[in-house]
Amino acid sequence: MAQASLTGVERHFGADEVIVTKTDRGGRITYANRTFLTIAGLTEREALGAPHNIIRHPHMPRLVFKLLWDTVGQGREIFAYVLNRAMNGDHYWVFAHITPSFAPGGEIIGYHSNRRVADPGIVDGVIAPLYATLLAEEDKHDRLQEKMAASGALLQGLLRQRGTDYERLIFSLSDRRAA
Repeated sequence: MAQASLTGVERHFGADEVIVTKTDRGGRITYANRTFLTIAGLTEREALGAPHNIIRHPHMPRLVFKLLWDTVGQGREIFAYVLNRAMNGDHYWVFAHITPSFAPGGEIIGYHSNRRVADPGIVDGVIAPLYATLLAEEDKHDRLQEKMAASGALLQGLLRQRGTDYERLIFSLSDRRAA
């Protein structure tokens, strides 16, 4: 399924709505709620079995996805701001909470993601500029390993300057959102 070119149009969903998807361990969608289907511009038939990265926006730094996958792959939850792309080329920001799903024996069998509306002040004031900086660093390199190493070093440096780590940064932004 081919995605359309970027439109520059931002999609929105209600503050009382939650986007929910579940995937198998390989990242293929096994469940998608109506809110996800509507905002992503997919039918249930198109979504189920598709790789979750079908909604990956090209302006999202790869490093953020590596951080997400590394964290949930270790059996831990993670919160993150994510820019997604709808099938028609529109985009939408979400505040995501991603958790691993476990089998009775404790092994990871998939992932569950709840996404809420991202605070536009946080996105515009902190996240979008940070992601643009990381993406620009990634774009300076040809090989994926170099991209990841360079943007990872840049992110760690920025976090060190702030005296924090990724998780604390995200929670501090969320605390501002709740205030």
